[in-house]
Amino acid sequence: MKIYALQSLAGGFLDEDLKHFNKEFDDWCVQFESMEDAQLVLDTLNKKERIKIVEITPLSYPKYFFHKLKGIIHATREYDGKIICVVEPQMGESFRIALCDLQTKNVKVLKTRYKSALAAEGAFANLTFDLR
Repeated sequence: MKIYALQSLAGGFLDEDLKHFNKEFDDWCVQFESMEDAQLVLDTLNKKERIKIVEITPLSYPKYFFHKLKGIIHATREYDGKIICVVEPQMGESFRIALCDLQTKNVKVLKTRYKSALAAEGAFANLTFDLR
């Protein structure tokens, strides 16, 4: 499950008007099913040396694939058919671990709260929690 997009070197994703760039990747951004299709469009654009083709996957951009996932994503990992994320629901809140199921698109935020991203990433790295 991957798609391709055109991204400015400054970080924005090419909008459907083929002129503007969106800060976040969303449904209004130009999307391609293959690298070749993306290259065909890139070749027609002005200033193409300032644009690159990027691969968008659930692991690299989970918020696009899991719309119920809210907050700032600090780390992601794929394990047992799930995308596991360290999430800060709102700036300044405790960190949480979210389980995103690739099959059902369900998002489950675990109850445990972590005071720092480092503490959450420790639990995240060890996978000592139940994935069901």
